[in-house]
Amino acid sequence: MSSNGALEETKVPLLEHSAGEREDSEQNLTRRVWIESKKLWYIVGPAIFSRVASYSMFVITQAFAGHLGDLELAAISIASNVIVGFDFGLLLGMASALETLCGQAFGAKKYYMLGVYMQRSWIVLFICCILLLPFYLFASPVLLLLGQPSDVAELSGTVAVWMIPLHFSFAFQFPLQRFLQSQLKTMVIAWASLAALLVHIFVSWLFVYRMQLGVVGTAITLNFSWWVLTLGHYAYVAWGGCPLTWTGFSTEAFSGLWKFVKLSAASGVMLCLENWYYKILIVMTGNLPNAKIAVDALSICMSINGWELMIPLAFFAGTGVRVANELGAGNGKGAKFATIISVLTSTIIGLVFWLLIILFHNELALIFSSSEAVLQAVNKLAVLLAFTILLNSVQPVLSGVAVGSGWQSYVAYINLGCYYLIGLPVGALMGWVFHQGVMGIWAGMIFGGTAIQTLILVIITMRCDWDEEAKKARNHVSKW
Repeated sequence: MSSNGALEETKVPLLEHSAGEREDSEQNLTRRVWIESKKLWYIVGPAIFSRVASYSMFVITQAFAGHLGDLELAAISIASNVIVGFDFGLLLGMASALETLCGQAFGAKKYYMLGVYMQRSWIVLFICCILLLPFYLFASPVLLLLGQPSDVAELSGTVAVWMIPLHFSFAFQFPLQRFLQSQLKTMVIAWASLAALLVHIFVSWLFVYRMQLGVVGTAITLNFSWWVLTLGHYAYVAWGGCPLTWTGFSTEAFSGLWKFVKLSAASGVMLCLENWYYKILIVMTGNLPNAKIAVDALSICMSINGWELMIPLAFFAGTGVRVANELGAGNGKGAKFATIISVLTSTIIGLVFWLLIILFHNELALIFSSSEAVLQAVNKLAVLLAFTILLNSVQPVLSGVAVGSGWQSYVAYINLGCYYLIGLPVGALMGWVFHQGVMGIWAGMIFGGTAIQTLILVIITMRCDWDEEAKKARNHVSKW
């Protein structure tokens, strides 16, 4: 009896202790989630605003062109999505090398090197801009070769030439943004983006409506606004905003350029293969019957997708910075936890937008066009748009993990295989062989390419040895 009583007495405290441990564990997990979410949103919140504001410049330009006429809308859409989109993806990807290098250096407290890295990126990206210049100068024959209608190709080529100053702004703007982002100066980026957006709205009204410059006027507005954004960021950096990381121009920026080129190229290929994927979709659509309506409808869907994509891309940036900072500080478990929180948060937001597209599919295109044929075509594509947005809520975040960890070259091979060896052939098969038109092309590219690529990135991330990645990051910081 006494022994049973003693046993009962010991059982209760043990149970209470076990329950107390679970409660403490749950509270500890909740606190960790809250702390990591605050760190993440400190980067992601302003990044979402700045990216939406920057992309809105393109959307506003497209909207102004759309109300000039269907040909003007097709021309500005091709120029923005194909010509500008071609080098936008490459240069943005190349600048993403700074997210690895600056993020890990900042985590390791090697502050001086951030300014050197940015100057190296300026040099590499500016040279790349010069090499890409013929793509702007000879846009019309290239578009004709790709099967675009002659009137669309000619006007798109004219617009592309006027966008050359915009092209060169990317070489300085993208590295500046990643330089500031890596040291958590995200509010500066947001305020500069707001100022540039307000300037863009005003000059769009001035050039298109008041001065009647037509579709060329819409191109000029983008040049003006993006250089306002670029110079705003540079003014903050040069006038004492980053005393630890910017000490002026250095000849050290010219050393180690080849190694920097290789890392930048890997980053550029990784991101541009993703960025070009849906640009190619627009080019393929231009070869379908009734191409103008099809291109207009798809360009509107891509603009809406691109607008919403700024949120996952902000998570791409935020995840890259958080993972790089933690790995640079030698904290593998912190990098893993940052990845989990970022993926879950972005996926929840993606589900919300998926639902909004499904519910309001009839009203999607009204801001861009009043053409009944275009509105009906967009309505038919709404379901595919919704699933593209849902997949894009996960995939860019996992790419951010790759950038923060320095896996760019591996992911570039994955993107090449999934997008171009699987997705594009499946899309072409659905579009032409099975006569499903633009819906078939798009569906084949989503489910044949993007879904498989996302699944592979999920598997790689789940199997990652984060402690080993932290050791590699510390070695990289010392080496660079």
